[in-house]
Amino acid sequence: MSLRHQINIRILFASVCILLLGGSIAVWQARQAVNEEIDASVNLAAQLIRFGFSQTQFNEADWLRGINSLKETRHLHIQLQTPSGQMLNVMHNAPGAAGEELPPQWFIALVGGKHSQTEQPIATADGKQFTLLIQANPLDEITEVWGESVAFFISLSVLTLLTFLAVHFAFSNAFNSIAVIVNALENIEKGRYLQKLPEFSTLEYDSIAKAINHMTDELNKAQQQNRALTQHSLEIQEDERQRLAQELHDELGQSLTAIKVMAVTAAHQKADIQQTTEAIVSISDHLMTVVRSMMHQLHPLVLTELGLKAAIEDLMGHWASRHPELHLSLDCPDRVDELNQKITIQIFRVVQECLTNIVRHAEATQASIALQIEQAPEERLRLEVRDNGQGCADGNIKSGFGLLGMKERIQSLGGEFGIDTRPQHGMAIVASIPLAR
Repeated sequence: MSLRHQINIRILFASVCILLLGGSIAVWQARQAVNEEIDASVNLAAQLIRFGFSQTQFNEADWLRGINSLKETRHLHIQLQTPSGQMLNVMHNAPGAAGEELPPQWFIALVGGKHSQTEQPIATADGKQFTLLIQANPLDEITEVWGESVAFFISLSVLTLLTFLAVHFAFSNAFNSIAVIVNALENIEKGRYLQKLPEFSTLEYDSIAKAINHMTDELNKAQQQNRALTQHSLEIQEDERQRLAQELHDELGQSLTAIKVMAVTAAHQKADIQQTTEAIVSISDHLMTVVRSMMHQLHPLVLTELGLKAAIEDLMGHWASRHPELHLSLDCPDRVDELNQKITIQIFRVVQECLTNIVRHAEATQASIALQIEQAPEERLRLEVRDNGQGCADGNIKSGFGLLGMKERIQSLGGEFGIDTRPQHGMAIVASIPLAR
């Protein structure tokens, strides 16, 4: 069952409970009102009769006219009882005489209740004794209360219906907004980052829409950066293959051809074996140097054989020999050599890219590399590469593929990558990688 139907059922159930409770309160109040009104009428009539007949002895015709004057008092049924037991109706108010509609019997039974009968002895001037019987007749009061209860119940029903409709429309608008947001999330799932959510009149939904729109903007930027980085990586890979192919052709091809020619020449009887041998040895040494250089470019063997610390020291020595004006320092514990090879190769490439950027762009005189293994709250490897070069503005940080490539390497290990730089205040590359994975 959908949330819309669940809410409608709960609202309907609450509305029925409100109507039942309101009806019960209305019946209870009507019963109280009828009892109070009837009791007040009976007490008033009894007091008037006691007061009137206690002052003077009237003859029978006079006090009959006096009792008939009590017809203005409502809710009473008054009778006279002779000493012989005969009953004489003196006054009787009958509701509905003017065409009024009587309430239903169930309402009369709930509201009417039982009312006691009041007896008042009366003596005439000639000594006759009568008993005046005053009995409550609540039908006209019940009729009046029935009309008021019906009006109250109709008003309550209308208010409940209006409340139900207001809540229903409010939730309908909310569900429509949720449907729009869910549709936007589905588009994001499919990679459609250009579709934006509209503004909502509800503050909470509008905040969610703005957050989702900001997220899609960031995802779109990240997607564009990833595409550009992938294209750049493919171009670098193709350039590297072309360079290796050219180097293999120029160096290995020519050297092997020369060795083959010298070997053929050495087969002649008049050939200078000593000179040919020395030439072949020289060419072979050159080939070994070229192969080692190519292998170092493809993958540093010192990283596999001696570990990360030795590989970074070898890299720093390479740059220091080529740029003696740049002072390089390293702070690295021996424990980094025990790290996973997947982490060490990525850290080495990041350091390699950092040093390349420092040499090419920073115009720095000092650069430091620090590797630390932190223990709390979890074991992490922290890398910091800092220089005193010219730095750059924040808006130009993401323009280079080198920094973007370093960020991707660190994030591929589940780590965090940050850059701290200001113009003329150098740059610091900080990375933190979890080790317990």
